[in-house]
Amino acid sequence: MDIAIIGASGYTGGDLVRLLLHHSKACVTCVTSRKKEGKPLSSLHPGLSGLTDLSFTNPDVNDIDADFVFLAVPHTVSMNYAGLLRDRGIKCVDLSADYRLSKDVYEKTYGVSHKAYFKAPYGLCELHRDEIQKAQFVANPGCFPTGATLASAPLAKFANTIIYDSKTGVSGAGVNPTPANQYTNVADNFSAYKWTTHRHLPEMIQEAKFLGSKAQCYFTPHLLPVNRGILTTAHILLDDPMSQEEAEKLYNDMYKNEFFVRLQNPTLGGVRGSNFCDIKVECDGKRVVAVSAIDNLVKGASGQAIQNMNIMCGFDEKDGLTTAPVFP
Repeated sequence: MDIAIIGASGYTGGDLVRLLLHHSKACVTCVTSRKKEGKPLSSLHPGLSGLTDLSFTNPDVNDIDADFVFLAVPHTVSMNYAGLLRDRGIKCVDLSADYRLSKDVYEKTYGVSHKAYFKAPYGLCELHRDEIQKAQFVANPGCFPTGATLASAPLAKFANTIIYDSKTGVSGAGVNPTPANQYTNVADNFSAYKWTTHRHLPEMIQEAKFLGSKAQCYFTPHLLPVNRGILTTAHILLDDPMSQEEAEKLYNDMYKNEFFVRLQNPTLGGVRGSNFCDIKVECDGKRVVAVSAIDNLVKGASGQAIQNMNIMCGFDEKDGLTTAPVFP
C-alpha cells in the first residue's frame, strides 16, 4: 500500500517514516514539504539516512497518488486538505486538531473559523475501535489527551472530579525553534505552562463525556528537560470510596485485550520510542491516583496514527508497531 505523508518535515513526519519502514503492507512513496521541496528526507531526519532515498516534494493535493495519506500539517492547516482527500476516496488519518472536536468547540478553542468541517471518528483506538474500523477519515488524538484519557477511562463514570497533571518532553513543542524549546531555557529547569487554558483540555472533557462521566475535568501541563515522553498523574475523585482491588479489577477488565496498554509501573524510559501506554493505579478511598506514561511522538502521535491506519485497513493492529522501548 502506497503511503503519502503531507507535512513530513516535523518530528511526527519523521517518526511516521521510521515506524512504517517496519510495516509489512505499507510503503512510504511520497513525503511533502513546501519549504524543503527537492531536499532529501534524510537531510532533515538524519536517522533515516541509508534507510530511504525519498526526497521532499510539493505536489498539489489533487495530484497525490497514494492509497493512504497521513496529514501531519499544523492545526488550522489540515482543513485545507481534508475535504479534498475525502472527496477523492483516499483514506486518511489527520494528526492535527482540526477534526477532533465539534465545530463550535474547535472554533472557540483554536480561535479560527472552520471552513471545511465534517464529523470524523476520534482516533483513540482503545475506546473508538468500532467507529475507526468503518471510517475513511480519522482524527488522531492529541498527545496529552491520549495518556490522560487512558489513565482515567476505567473510572471516569464513577468520578465527580478528574484533575490531570502532566509532564512532557520538549519535542511536544514542535521542531521549529522558539524561546519555549531553547536549550538554555529548558535544560536544568522545570516549569508549568498554560496552567488552566491548554487547548487539549476540551478533548479530555469530550472523552470523559463519551465514557459516561459527569466529572469536572481540569488540566495543567509542565515542561520537562527531556526530549520525549509524557507522564500524566490523574487524580480521580469519587463520590463513593473504592478499594484497591475494585480499582485494579476495573483497569484489568478494560485493558485485558489491549496490546498497547500495559498495567505496570509507568516511566518515560519504559515507553520511549514505542507505542505502549503504561498505567498503574493506586486507591485512597474516595481518591484514586492513576499514572500513565507514553512517548508523545509515538502513542501520542505517529504510532497511534499507524494503529488507526491498521484498524481502518483491516491489518494486524500491531503491524509496524512492535518496536520495544529504548531504555536506558
